[in-house]
This record gives sequence, structure tokens and C-alpha cells, in this order.
Amino acid sequence: MTATRPPVDPASVFDWVDVRSAARARAGLTRRLRPRPATTGLLDLASNDYLGLARHPLVCAAAADAAQRWGAGATGSRLVTGTTELHADLEAELAAFCGVEAALVFSSGWAANLGALAALSGPGTLVVADAFNHASLIDGCRLARGETEVVPHVDPAAVRAALAGRTRRRALVVTDAVFSVDGDLAPLPEIAAAAREHGAGLVVDDAHGLGVVGEGGRGSVADAGLAGAPDVVVTTTLSKSLGSQGGAVLGPRRVIDHLVDTARSFIFDTGLAPAAVAGALAALRLVRERPELPDRARTVARELAARLRSAGLDASEPSAAVVSVRAPSPQAAVDWAAACRAEGVAVGCFRPPSVPDRFSRLRLTARADLTPAEIDLAVDVLARTAPPTVTR
Repeated sequence: MTATRPPVDPASVFDWVDVRSAARARAGLTRRLRPRPATTGLLDLASNDYLGLARHPLVCAAAADAAQRWGAGATGSRLVTGTTELHADLEAELAAFCGVEAALVFSSGWAANLGALAALSGPGTLVVADAFNHASLIDGCRLARGETEVVPHVDPAAVRAALAGRTRRRALVVTDAVFSVDGDLAPLPEIAAAAREHGAGLVVDDAHGLGVVGEGGRGSVADAGLAGAPDVVVTTTLSKSLGSQGGAVLGPRRVIDHLVDTARSFIFDTGLAPAAVAGALAALRLVRERPELPDRARTVARELAARLRSAGLDASEPSAAVVSVRAPSPQAAVDWAAACRAEGVAVGCFRPPSVPDRFSRLRLTARADLTPAEIDLAVDVLARTAPPTVTR
């Protein structure tokens, strides 16, 4: 006879959520949504608007015009009604700019990574992934239904060893190009060489490299001499340097055609809104016309990091436009970010589990449009508000 469970009070079903929430609060890991007004009066070092194009008049006008012409949304999936002429134009110009055969626009960078990894791996595939990969790559590996081996951060020898010992028929190496926490750059030529030695494909997430790294901001893959390679696929986002929304996969035409047929986060998702597509397209054209913008973003990052280190802070050495400054604890990072905000500077605050090395830090965006006076203000505020134990 089957035992009968006693009735459960419906109000207690999610009591376990309160237990988890209390544990996070004790560890200083509670997160809060903070709706922002259209204008804040703060110096923005927190967003991913690396080139300062999110509010550029031409970008905003293009988005507004597209909304008036095409409507507020795409109205359906890309394979039904969600592909407009704007989508096709953006894909063609992205592919040409990055030096690849074809591109495919998704509704987000997250969706692009999930779609690409699931469609290019699966049972019978070994996926070799960097330990510090972005969460979207991690989730893509989980959905891939193959075997995933996580290797030490930016370690081509570890990639080579993992591939040499594989028993699976196919293999895929997956890495960020510019890592979002410290802004360090993966050694892509060496990783690509390791992959090729063992017949593996390479998927590179260049979300933080497009528009910042390489000649004219063509990205980390182009800068590594791998643009257009038949065994390399690039994923990226339209929400950082291009100041808009959405994501894309770039690579060989046959890979893009395969994604159209098999990538579930493309097939079953509503297409990216026309306003976001038009905004990204206008921003891409600005980047193409103003190649000094990527150079300026990298210059600002190097200057900001050097001056923070001169002030005694533990700042990272940037390869793109991300500068991070370590904090002694999660709560210290939260308090430090709040103190900066009170002094007129908005900074990002990264804590576990968002940071793979478990070190909390402030994350700063070195935008191309920052003025010398704004850099002075940022350095002064971070140094004055730093916790007593934060210096190196």
C-alpha cells in the first residue's frame, strides 16, 4: 500500500526560498533592482556603452524611424514574420565588417551563444571550455548534450591536452575573447592552433571585443588573424559597443545556414525588434566611419587603470575597455560602489557567483567619450572612497 502524504499548506511551498535568501543576505550577496531615470547626473562607468553610441543622435533617430516604419516589435519569429529588410542589412554589414562569410542576428547575445553551442555540438562531441567563460557560454555547454571539459583560464596547453585525450568523434573549443570580469584577452592564435592540431572547431564570444579590439574595432578574432577562417565561429552582442540590443553569430555560410535550420533559440524566439536592429546598424556604420573610437576606448582604459594603480588600488591590466578593481569582500564591494555613487560616479559591482575567481571587485567601463576631467573625477572618487584594506 502506498503511503499517503500529509496535506501541505500551499503557503509553505516556497518556504525554502526564504532560507536561501537569508543565506545570501548573510554572505552579502543579495541583489537589488535599481530603476534608473532617463538622466541621472552620474558619471557612467557602469554600463557597457564602450563607444558612447547608445545616445548618439544618429543611432537614436534610426531606432525611432524604424519603430515608426516597422512597428514596436518584430511580430514573430525570424522564420515567420520576424525578419525585416533591416535584419538582412545588418547581417550583411556585420559580416563584411568582421571579415566573415555570413552573420545571423538573434534576440540577445545570450540566445546567440545558446543557439550556436547547442547546434554545433550535441551527443558525440567534446566541448573544451575556459574556466572563466561567461554564464551564457556555460549554459550553452550545458544544453549541448555532449561532454564538457573545463580547462584552466587562458591556457592553450590545457586545451591541447584535453583535445589529445578525447574519445568523442567531434570536438569544439569555446572561449570568451575579452573576459568580462577583468577584461583580459584570450590568446586566440595559440588556442586556434591547439584546436586545429586535433581537428576541433573554435567558437569565440567577442561580446567585449567587437567595436573595441583590433583595427577599426573589427574585433578580437580579426585582430588574431582568424577572421573568415573555415573552422572559427564568432558570437557577439549588439548591446555593448553598438549601444543597442540583440546578438549575432558570424562565420562560414554553411554554419549560419545550419543555425537557421537547427538553433532553437533562433527558430522559436521572436525576432529582434526593428528599432534595436536599426540602432545597431546605425552604430556599426558610425564605427566604420570613425575608426578612432575603438582606439580612444582602449587608450582611456589603459590610462584609467594606470592611474588607479598609481593611487594604490589593485586595478587590472586592460586589453579592451574593461577595468576592474578588487575589493576585500562582497560587502566591501557593495559599500564601495554605493560610496562612489554618492560622490557622483556609477560603477559596476561584481561579486560571487558572478566572478569565477571568487574575488569581488568594482568593474569600470572606459568609454571612448570620457573626457580628461571625467577620468580625473573617477580616479579621485575611487581612491577617496576605497575601503581601508583595499590597497595593494
